[in-house]
Amino acid sequence: MVKIEVETDEALILFELLTSDRLKNVIDAVETVVLANTLAALERELVEPFREDYTALVADARKSVLSRYGE
Repeated sequence: MVKIEVETDEALILFELLTSDRLKNVIDAVETVVLANTLAALERELVEPFREDYTALVADARKSVLSRYGE
């Protein structure tokens, strides 16, 4: 098993990507399984997606990541 630690803002952005339809036409069945497992792991850890201000949290996370790493 490999454990990966990411900042909460990065996890929120990854969660948002994995719950969107943006990847459905560019990944195959095996990749779908792997990403579904990744999403399940994020769902076990994150409480933010269930908050009323989730959209604002994702927007703030995007700003934070851009500020930290640049464009």
